[in-house]
Amino acid sequence: MKQMIEFFMNMIPPTSTQQERGCTIINGKRKYYDRGNSDAHQKLKAYLSQHRPGAPLTGALQVVTKWCFPIKAKHHDGEPYTNKPDADNLCKAFYDIMTELGYWKDDKQIYSSITEKFWAQRPGIYVKIEEVKP
Repeated sequence: MKQMIEFFMNMIPPTSTQQERGCTIINGKRKYYDRGNSDAHQKLKAYLSQHRPGAPLTGALQVVTKWCFPIKAKHHDGEPYTNKPDADNLCKAFYDIMTELGYWKDDKQIYSSITEKFWAQRPGIYVKIEEVKP
């Protein structure tokens, strides 16, 4: 049986990513800290908390995200967005926040991840999560 979660977050997507975090070693353990992207983390967490499921998804997951950045000068609606941040880096922090909020038990459940970036008249982030139960 499949379960699906689908929503659009009306927001200007953050452009800082997990890759901009710093790392230090304390007592032999790696400790990560934000380098100025804590506002982005909190913004995403606030928006994502409005859509979390009642219980974590437990099956294999396909996650589709479409990052819609506000149009600038010469660009048009729906044109691919080829600026930074990189598509793969966008999802790292995004999935960590979703794990923290209880969308799923662990992001290793994601067997398929589709990430797209566009220039858009309506900025935001589209999310679709499909669960396949064993």
